[in-house]
Amino acid sequence: MESILSNEGLIRLSVFAGVLIGMMVLEALLPRRRRELGRGVRWTSNLGIVVVDTIVARLLIPLPPVAAALWASENGVGVLHGIDLPMPLIIAGCVIFLDFAIYVQHVIFHKVPIFWRLHRMHHADTEIDVTTGIRFHPIEIILSLMIKIAIVLAFGIPAVAVIIFEVILNASAMFNHANMRLPLGVDRILRFVIVTPDMHRIHHSWHPDETDSNYGFSLSIWDRLFMTYREQPLDGHDGMTIGLKSFRDEKDRGIIGLLMIPFRQN
Repeated sequence: MESILSNEGLIRLSVFAGVLIGMMVLEALLPRRRRELGRGVRWTSNLGIVVVDTIVARLLIPLPPVAAALWASENGVGVLHGIDLPMPLIIAGCVIFLDFAIYVQHVIFHKVPIFWRLHRMHHADTEIDVTTGIRFHPIEIILSLMIKIAIVLAFGIPAVAVIIFEVILNASAMFNHANMRLPLGVDRILRFVIVTPDMHRIHHSWHPDETDSNYGFSLSIWDRLFMTYREQPLDGHDGMTIGLKSFRDEKDRGIIGLLMIPFRQN
């Protein structure tokens, strides 16, 4: 446990880079959909947004979720500090609970108009691949961090659970956005437990009723439990249109254009 805490930054960066590069390779070897746009502009903008997000988060959030968890542990803050259970069980339960919290947050960011204005930058990508999974507006990132910190403090979630969850969440987001072809039998089995690329791709359809489905990032159980699960897209995976109808111009693809999406009227 101590080694995980002391090497948190290195662990997260290593997993992030490894999964990102791995998915890029698999997308090239086993593409699911034909690309309509070149990687150059999209990848430059999507990866550039990650840099912007990281800088903004470090400037505006002095106490990240892991630090908040350590502070809560040292000061006996949170509901879990009054519960006597084996630590492995607490960690596993917290990771699952955090995944559920992200599902709920995702639904809220679709349903509440002011939050949707932020989140639609993620959905405005007219292609979907591994870089889509890390493309979020910096204001949304800040709000997400604040929500996560509040949950960590309220429940006293252990720092190790936070690190494990963050690693799984980032890896899952890149995996389930990847333009990667899985054998149909493998996809069918995997999606009983986790969110697969074919499952999550439906969420990026430009049909509103399909965008309003398959909200999960890691575990697929939440969509099934709360009846937001959709099996297949109306137009098929090869024929479906990705993105939003309002943001399909070239001006919407650069970093400045992406950052301005929440403030546009359409």
